[in-house]
Amino acid sequence: MLKTGIRLLFLLMITITLSANAQTADTVKKDTVKIDSNLLNKYRIQSKRNAIPVPPTPIQIQQELIPVTMLDYKISYWRKFVAFGLNFNQAAFSNNYSSGGVSSIAIGSTFVYRVEYNKAPFSYVSELNLQYGKSKNKGQSSRKTNDRIFWDNKIATQMSKHWFFFGSLTFESQFDKGYQYDANNQAPPLLISNFMAPGYITESIGFEFKPTTYFDLRLGTGTARQTFVLDDSVRRVQSYGVDTANNKTVRNDIAFQVVGIFDKDIAKNMHLNARYEMFIPYGQPISYTRHRLDAILSAKVNRLINVSINGTLLFDKNTGIKDVQGTEGLSLGVLYKFP
Repeated sequence: MLKTGIRLLFLLMITITLSANAQTADTVKKDTVKIDSNLLNKYRIQSKRNAIPVPPTPIQIQQELIPVTMLDYKISYWRKFVAFGLNFNQAAFSNNYSSGGVSSIAIGSTFVYRVEYNKAPFSYVSELNLQYGKSKNKGQSSRKTNDRIFWDNKIATQMSKHWFFFGSLTFESQFDKGYQYDANNQAPPLLISNFMAPGYITESIGFEFKPTTYFDLRLGTGTARQTFVLDDSVRRVQSYGVDTANNKTVRNDIAFQVVGIFDKDIAKNMHLNARYEMFIPYGQPISYTRHRLDAILSAKVNRLINVSINGTLLFDKNTGIKDVQGTEGLSLGVLYKFP
C-alpha cells in the first residue's frame, strides 16, 4: 500500500509539471502574435509614407445671384403742402370802465397750397397764398384787416449746379372792397380798391440762382406786367398807373425784375418766410421802381396753436402814394399743416 501511494504521488507531480509547460507554451504563442501585430502596423506606416501624395482639393467660394422679386413701388416726383390758419381776437369793455376802451372783435384766415415737381433737370413750383381778415369795433362798421390773392407759378430747367433757366407766371389781387376812412368820421368811406382793381399779371423769363434749398434769387431779364383796374368806381378815384383819362383799364409794362425768396426754420419751432420783389420798368424814371417785401415769422406753441407776425412794406408811386407804405399784424391762432 505504501508503494502504491508513492507511485500515485509521483504520477501526480508529473501531471502538474506537464500542465505548467503547456501554459508556458501558450503564453509564448500569445506574445508571438502580439509582435507580429506590431510588425504589421509598422509595415502599414511605411506603406503610407511611400504612397503617392495626393494634393488636397481647395475649397472654392463663389458668389451666387439669388433672384428677388421687386416690390411694387412707384416713384413720385410730386410734393404737396397745405396749411390753413385761423386767428381770432376779441376785447370787451363795460360802459363805465374807468380807463376807457372800445369793444372789438377780429378774425383772420390764411390758406397756403404749394405743389412741387422735381425730376432733373426740370422743376415746377406752384404756390397759392390766400389771406383775408376783418375787424369790428363797437360803433363802427366792419373793416378789412388783411386781403390778398397771390398765385405764383414757375418752371425751370437746370443749367449748372446752382443756376437755372426759368419762366414764371404770377397773379395778384384781392377778394373784397377796400375803403379809405376819415380819421374824424366826418366823411363817408371812399372806395379805393376791389377785386381786379388793381389786379396784376406778371410774366417773366430769366435766370435763377439757387445755392441752397431755402433761398433762391430770380433775375427776370425779360418781364412783362399787366395792371388791371376793372372797377369804374375805383378808376374814378385811383388809377394805379392806368390811363383812366382815356377810359383804359389795362396798363402794360416791360421791365427787369428781381425776386428773392427765403424760407427756412431759423430756430426750433420758429419759421421765417420772406419774399422781396423789385420791378424796374423800362422807359420810366428809376424813381418809379417798385419794391415790395412780404414777411411772416411764425412760432409753434404746440401741434395746432401758433403765434405769427406778418408785415408788408411797399413802395410804388403808381399807387398815387410817394412814400413807403406798410402794414403789420400779430396774431395767435390755430395753424394746421399736412402732410
